[in-house]
Parts: sequence; structure tokens; C-alpha cells
Amino acid sequence: MGDAIAAEWWKLRSVRSTYTALAVTAGFTGVVLLLAFQMAHVWDGLPAERRADLLLRPLQELSGWAASLCLGVLGVLSVASEYRTGMIRTSLAAVPRRGALLLAKGAVVGAVALAAGEAVTVGAFLGTRLVVGDRPFPDQQASVAHELPGFVLAGTVVPVFALLGLALGVLLRSTAGALVSVVFVWHVLPLLVFHLPGPWSERAGSVMPAGLPRQIAGLGADGSVYGDLLSPGAASAVLLAYALVPLGFAALILTRRDA
Repeated sequence: MGDAIAAEWWKLRSVRSTYTALAVTAGFTGVVLLLAFQMAHVWDGLPAERRADLLLRPLQELSGWAASLCLGVLGVLSVASEYRTGMIRTSLAAVPRRGALLLAKGAVVGAVALAAGEAVTVGAFLGTRLVVGDRPFPDQQASVAHELPGFVLAGTVVPVFALLGLALGVLLRSTAGALVSVVFVWHVLPLLVFHLPGPWSERAGSVMPAGLPRQIAGLGADGSVYGDLLSPGAASAVLLAYALVPLGFAALILTRRDA
């Protein structure tokens, strides 16, 4: 198993798409910090009665939101490109146990996505707090130590999307189809849920991936478009299901059909 993981790591770091996805993720975080400078400038020019409407948290959450898409794309490309080039046959010849091959791919893609997700979510939070300094934004009154666990948990959504992308790449064997499916779950589905009539919007919003970390941390839904109907344990189970259930189907299909 160790050799399979090492081989998948070598393949992932040898393709340009890996560095492109990580570079876009890092670049977007840089844009978030620049926007924080702009918000600090705007804050300084606002009268006191209007400052209560200027919130920083939506900006802080943008890096993790973008990283989910970038690493979801990377998850798709990590396997769909092998189907496109025929490299999958070589991979299966080297690792005949197809479940072990998928597990190795998942371990590598998930680890890279987790590291990237934590770096950008925590980095965006700490960076924006550093940029605004002691300006008392209304949603930044809590200490860094109090807010940090929530952003650490938010970073776990990124590897979930990466593993979802990997599973969809195996199931669909189509780069375009898997990418469209990732984008649907990442952005289109939450928009549809948001426009549902109540109370269905809150019920469905509670199980959307981006809304689960706050529920795992036991935080409310204040300032969020998602509901908070789940307990921390239930939210954790739903978040894991987004990655593990598609991977389980992918493993079943991979072992039952020809490459």
C-alpha cells in the first residue's frame, strides 16, 4: 500500500494541473487580503452609524469557498486524465487490486487538499484580522482563539470536495461531466436550496457542505445562508458522507467494469 501511495504522490506532483490548482487557490487568498485592505480603508471613511453594517466574515470565508472548487477540480483531473490518456491501464497493471488503487489516490488527493484547505482558510482569517488591526468590525469582536477552531473546521470541506471530484471522475470517466457535477454541488445546489420556501430552505441548507463546519463547531447560523438544525455529531456524519459515499460507489464500479 505504501508503494501505491508513493506512486500516486509522484503522479500528482508531476502534472502541471496540480500546481495550477494550488496557485489559483493561493492567488485567490492574496486577492482576499487585498480586499481586506480596501475594507479597512472604507471603514475609516464611514460614519459611525454605518460601520455596523460592514461585515468582514463573508470576505474571510471566500478563500475556503474558492479552494473547494480548485481542489475539487484537482480531484477530478487526478483520475479523469488517466482515463483520457489510457494511463489507467498502466496504473491497474501496477496495482491489480483496484480498491487499493482508489484508496491510494484518495489518500494522496485528500492529504494535499486538506493541507491546502487549512492553509487558505486559516491564512485568510489570520491575514484579514492582521490587516484590519484594531478596527472594531461588528463581526470580529470575539478573540482569535475563539474564532480559530471554526476556520480550522471550515478547511475540512476542501478535501471533501477533492474526494468528491475523485469519485465523480471514476464514476463518470469524463472530465467535463465530472467538473460540471462538482460545480453543481459546490455552487448551483446551494443557490437552489437558498431559494426554496421556508422551512425547507433551512432544512436543506443544514446539510449543504459549506454549512456543516459551523454546526460541527456548535456555532449558530448568524450571518450565514445555511441552517443549523444538526447536532455536531450528525453534521460530522453528513460531511463524511459527502466524500465516503461517492468513493464507495466509485470503488464498486471500478472493480466491476473494464478500464
